[in-house]
Amino acid sequence: MNARIVLFVLLAVVVASFSFTAMAQDVAREDTAIFDRDGRVGPQPAFDNYNPFVPNNLSNGGLGQAVFEPLFILNYETGEVMPWLAAGASSNDSLDVWTLNLREGSAWSDGEALDADDVVFTFELLGKEENAGLSRAGNVQTWIDSVEAVDATTVQFNLKAPNPRFQLDFLTVKIGGNTLVMPEHVWADEDPFTFKNFPPVGSGPYTLTHADETNWIYDRNDDWWGAATGALSMPEPLRLIWIITGNDQIRLGAFEAMQAQNDNIFAWVDGMPFVWLDPCPRQLSFQTDVAPWDNADMRWAINHIVDRDNIIEVAYEGVTIPSRTMFVEYGAMFPFIDAIEDAGMGLSSTSNHMAAEELLTANGYTRGGDGLWQNADGQVLSLAIQVHEGFIEKRRITSVLVEQLRAFGVNASAAVIAGPTWGDNKRFGNYEATTDWDACGSVNEPWASMDRYTARHYVEIGERSSGSNHVRWSGMNNEAYSEIVAQIGSLPLGDPEVIPMVLDAYQYFYEDLPILPLNQATKLIPFNSTYWEGWPTSENNFNHPATWWQSTHQIISELRKAGM
Repeated sequence: MNARIVLFVLLAVVVASFSFTAMAQDVAREDTAIFDRDGRVGPQPAFDNYNPFVPNNLSNGGLGQAVFEPLFILNYETGEVMPWLAAGASSNDSLDVWTLNLREGSAWSDGEALDADDVVFTFELLGKEENAGLSRAGNVQTWIDSVEAVDATTVQFNLKAPNPRFQLDFLTVKIGGNTLVMPEHVWADEDPFTFKNFPPVGSGPYTLTHADETNWIYDRNDDWWGAATGALSMPEPLRLIWIITGNDQIRLGAFEAMQAQNDNIFAWVDGMPFVWLDPCPRQLSFQTDVAPWDNADMRWAINHIVDRDNIIEVAYEGVTIPSRTMFVEYGAMFPFIDAIEDAGMGLSSTSNHMAAEELLTANGYTRGGDGLWQNADGQVLSLAIQVHEGFIEKRRITSVLVEQLRAFGVNASAAVIAGPTWGDNKRFGNYEATTDWDACGSVNEPWASMDRYTARHYVEIGERSSGSNHVRWSGMNNEAYSEIVAQIGSLPLGDPEVIPMVLDAYQYFYEDLPILPLNQATKLIPFNSTYWEGWPTSENNFNHPATWWQSTHQIISELRKAGM
């Protein structure tokens, strides 16, 4: 889930520098849409990993955007849950049985029917205890008691408890993606942890025709079920290409230079600051099972050292805002954010060195002759912050954090880690702190983000986490927090009781502060209308502009040849 720059924003001279002419001879440039793959840097050895349930897969390199289709897509602009592969979903009165209806005539790219048995197979795969380490398995095993095919297009989910958010949280692309339905006839005899799913058999309008360490090519399947049945419109591009450029964020100066050279370049907003607000705020996550960061006072000391305004000025050229809470600053979240801030639990945008000194001193630390803080044994206070090598934005944030901490006397360092290792380190707890976005989840209600830090996701260091609560927050405060969050999760969306319950739970989170919310993630996403028009903007706001998510299916369907 993160903002990645679509390659078509690059100038023609840059596009021409990539070597794919041999593969593109039969498809004209004006029939091809080009995207940049999700922030990775350098050649990708795992270029053939199309398994969406394991780390380092190609979900953001075309698999989720072109090959496998989502069941539903959340429209950020209207709040509507839009049918895609599914025709609809409904629940019983007690919200513990949900019925999913697939579209008639849906099919896999190899001609096999896509039916209820495929949905049942996928969720039962994730529901097996031995598959708990697969992506999305944790939530499936927590919530779904059983799943059954009623008929070829109808699936019934029997939940372990009422869940008013089941369609939104399990079946809908909200942030990044959601559970993708896999073809049973392809996966049935495979090991889900080692199967690469290459080449993938999906239901989408494109099929993979080339893959290597730097680019992935998909050609349109003119027999696609969506167009054949009339349920969906055939997209116009004949070919889609994902390429690695190594840019995970265009900065303001670079964007303005692009516009100066090509007046077909534009962004979500027409004018300063040009940006769209990504739903995944940036944060510093502590490994709370590792001393001294198992002590909330020490985490709070780091918080008081951090100057969020300085991070924004240096890392973002001033085009974002500090985070007041763990939540994204969307309109639907303001009632919760404002209530938290009014209750005195908002975070300061500036540092408070005096408060940091008091906490460190109270915990037995003193400044040495070299200006570094050290404990009674003379051990210097250090903090190694791990950061994914592929995300330039997070590396900038980390650099500013390290500079601020070192200036205060904490021996901080940035460890730039290869993506696969960085992901495994988080899941297994092999870190002191990491710069990430893992409170991501809530866009229109608070439960999704808050649940990520509940006790039900806790595992010991060395055991693989599901991806939630990798900070391993535990203890009495977490138990109290988790109990309230579970109650929030049982209430209907918009229930007036949610705000006071959020405040009750948040006080435990605020006291322990297992993560430091830092800033909102604004994304400057350039588009280029030289070849294709219809890209999403704040004026043409059929949905948000995140082309690195499964909702990209909708964007591709809206593209029209320039001038046509």
